[in-house]
Amino acid sequence: MGRSGVRGERSRPSGQGGPTAHAGDRGGSGAHQRGPGGAPPGPDGRGSPGHRHKGTRTRRGGFRIMRWTAGTLAVLVLATGGAGYLWYRHLNSNIKTDKLNIGEHRAAKPTPNAAGQFPLNILLIGSDSRNSKENLKLGGSKESVGAAPLADVQMLLHLSADRTNMSVVSMPRDTLARLPKCTDPESGKVYDATVTRQMVNTSLGRGGPGCTVATWEEITGIHIDHFMMVDFSGVVSMADAVGGVPVCVSANVYSRNSRGEGSGLKLRKGTTSVKGEQALAWLRTRHGFEDGSDIARAKAQHMYMSSMVRELRKNATFSHPNKLRTLAEKATKALHVDDGLDTVKKLYDLSNELKKPEPDRITMTTMPFVYVGARVAPKADDADALWRLIRDDVALDGKDKKKKAKDEVSDDPAAPDGRIAVQVRNGTRTATTTAVPGRASQVAQALVGKGFTESVPDQSQSLTEERTVLRYPSDDLEGDAQAVATSLGIPLSSVKKATDVSGVTLIVGADWKTGNAYPKSGGDEDAGKALDKEQTQNGADASTCMKVEPGYTWS
Repeated sequence: MGRSGVRGERSRPSGQGGPTAHAGDRGGSGAHQRGPGGAPPGPDGRGSPGHRHKGTRTRRGGFRIMRWTAGTLAVLVLATGGAGYLWYRHLNSNIKTDKLNIGEHRAAKPTPNAAGQFPLNILLIGSDSRNSKENLKLGGSKESVGAAPLADVQMLLHLSADRTNMSVVSMPRDTLARLPKCTDPESGKVYDATVTRQMVNTSLGRGGPGCTVATWEEITGIHIDHFMMVDFSGVVSMADAVGGVPVCVSANVYSRNSRGEGSGLKLRKGTTSVKGEQALAWLRTRHGFEDGSDIARAKAQHMYMSSMVRELRKNATFSHPNKLRTLAEKATKALHVDDGLDTVKKLYDLSNELKKPEPDRITMTTMPFVYVGARVAPKADDADALWRLIRDDVALDGKDKKKKAKDEVSDDPAAPDGRIAVQVRNGTRTATTTAVPGRASQVAQALVGKGFTESVPDQSQSLTEERTVLRYPSDDLEGDAQAVATSLGIPLSSVKKATDVSGVTLIVGADWKTGNAYPKSGGDEDAGKALDKEQTQNGADASTCMKVEPGYTWS
């Protein structure tokens, strides 16, 4: 059997959900319309080859269990000796696995910091699959059975290389983007890259979670080390096992309108500890929160996640053996992970890494976006800036002050400006935006105006270069390249020796799309500029309440 709900099934059109009461919060059209009515075992992120187990492919809400599940399992194994080993093997057999990335390309791996440590990136996926009796009972209609699942929760968890801070970024489920080519690892079915933009939540139905990973890497340029996924029944199971998560609303709320839309969540004003189906309803609610959009839902999910982290830290140890066994059983059955996390031992190692940052160094936010009708798309410059911060391992809370390396001036004397030949290339294209037209010519003209009269634009195909860089092929041209950099305000650290150029070559990157002078980088200060304050939460803040949308209150 394989992965129930995925293999050999036709994808339904984007945004089609079931018409029943629970379907009101399922990715239908108008998801953003306003008004009433979302450490690896080794430092390189790799694990030993895993294996696929029978069972449903999709599990939702893995972010609620990552930090404590594996530690609980380890206690059980150690406490029960030989019997514990058999139990360990049983728990391993519960874990469902899939290939990490089933696209054609992988994003480049990050470079280690000075201590040789690597950052860690985990994609957290929540699926809306109705392809089991348990999931159908919890939401959706019978018409949804057999349809390809949607990745209705997508969060990237970035753990810094030094393990001092964590960033969590949500991408709205109805973000529009071109999806990459993916190949189902089980059936061999090939899903061609899309010509037009599609909702990113449909990526899950294109061969499984490995295609969602490929989509994220394509959009962000961030290397993803692992994924973790659970579905509706997984949310309920794990929320019950944890014992409840405190959440807060600004007024009495009932997520149901006259058209039957909404999750059915009903809470009194103030703080309530939610678990089971009530926790699932919280995570699915958009009708009733703030402007009724999927962006509001993502904010509520961040609040839940932050509260979960605080609760687990407060109740970090469990002394009752039966409770430990129950937690271990439910956790491993709920999880669906990549094949690099196919054992309890690997999950235990991962949990030890994830628990290192303090809550006040955990920042949660939503990808900067613009509305495209009822959908959204990445806000070009702001989204690119956010992805760059994560790729560069910069803390989003702005507290990660790093010392800037001093620029080293070359011993090679530069030739007179007018005798330095410079080729200028356009590298302003990104994964989400086209290249700025004529950018190479603009910068080449600026150089000529500064006395570098032998500067010429390269009119060949535009490149993708995240940051502006000056390359030179041999040591005798280093001084020339640095002279060009200095004239434009480009830091000398961006002058690199390379074998793929024949002379001094300036590649104007996505960080310099306008103007004749290279923009000054604010380093960690850029973190604040890249974030939407309304969509950003600190993991230690327990005072935030979700604002209730007018028309969804009760007395």
